[in-house]
Amino acid sequence: MTSRLTTLPNGFRIVTEAMPGLKSASVGIWITAGGRHERAEQNGIAHFLEHMAFKGTEKRSSLRIAEEIEDVGGYINAYTSREMTAYYARVLSDDVALALDVISDIVLNPVFDPKEIEVERHVILQEIGQALDTPDDIIFDWLQEACYPDQAFGRTILGPAERVAGFSRADLTGFVAEHYNPDRMILSAAGAVDHDAIVAQAETMFGARAPAKTGLIQPATFKGAERREVKALEQVHFALAFDAPGYLSPDVYTAQIYAMALGGGMSSRLFQKVREERGLCYSIFAQSGAYEDAGQITIYAGTSDAEIGELTDITLTELKRAGGDMTEAEVARARVQLKAGMLMGLESPSSRAERLARLLAIYGRVPDADEAVAKIDAVTTTDVRRYAGEMIHADSALALYGPVADAPGLEEIKRGLAA
Repeated sequence: MTSRLTTLPNGFRIVTEAMPGLKSASVGIWITAGGRHERAEQNGIAHFLEHMAFKGTEKRSSLRIAEEIEDVGGYINAYTSREMTAYYARVLSDDVALALDVISDIVLNPVFDPKEIEVERHVILQEIGQALDTPDDIIFDWLQEACYPDQAFGRTILGPAERVAGFSRADLTGFVAEHYNPDRMILSAAGAVDHDAIVAQAETMFGARAPAKTGLIQPATFKGAERREVKALEQVHFALAFDAPGYLSPDVYTAQIYAMALGGGMSSRLFQKVREERGLCYSIFAQSGAYEDAGQITIYAGTSDAEIGELTDITLTELKRAGGDMTEAEVARARVQLKAGMLMGLESPSSRAERLARLLAIYGRVPDADEAVAKIDAVTTTDVRRYAGEMIHADSALALYGPVADAPGLEEIKRGLAA
């Protein structure tokens, strides 16, 4: 399958990939305006704006937005990440034009009714409260802040409640004017799609809009810190992160394969040592997260306060061992797992549309899946061992939540890795 890309004179990009045999399609608008594009006083506004887009436009009520998509059996949704905000729908092939019309309407013509702002403000405050009541969710926000303290890249997507409580209609329209510009937008579609028809429709909707100069984003600089929140919970929630490659680094696939072998599945080292052999936890995993210019290897586990010390010791032992004895079989298994996860995801038009937009935003082009597979296959056991040996000396950050008063801290972990 080959993607097609068209760029309008104002910088608006349309990328599509036809998937023969499908009778449905995913279509959406991805905007490079996420959490890291907010100033400190704006923290949480990109997410607030995502919510408000569904609350009515100049020609559609919030109910009508939902009805038009659901009347044809489709669904519509959105999300906000640190680097992007996305609005997308999944519909049958005959309804792609309708889906694009609805999505473009909510992106370009939201009315931001003051009454609806207050309703949605309350919804988001409830969402923040729910996150705070979910330890294995909020700890990753705290870990991100510990990795990138005092930086936009480290702030929570939802924003603090006190900020959300004060956002006005002018704040919303100001963020739109600053960031929702055609040169910051990507229309991505995959499945049963006609590229030329989508381009023609996009030209009508977006072609006359003028691009705008926007400031450069603050680079992400991993600094590392510790956050410890003591609370009377049943478990200690432990999250440890190491500075890792972003998507533009040649080591990005090495890091992903290493994380997979370390803690990416039931056969991984951490799962076998910590859960299967010692029974110290129900959940433990390692993962590699990559962004345009930054990344983290993250290890998470939940255990009792009496066993967090032992769990930490075993984790540090496995981190130090990996640089010397990661086997060919472990690396081969991790490579296959990484490739399979990527290729299986590409069987979904929604996943494929998201991939098209994300890669186009990062690279300025859409690398073919075969290119990614070749890079994964090129990673050797020697590469993984070398990376594992280097990573234990990288900057690190730690987040702890629960009965953690006596849990090992970041400085103790660093000493353990250096020993």
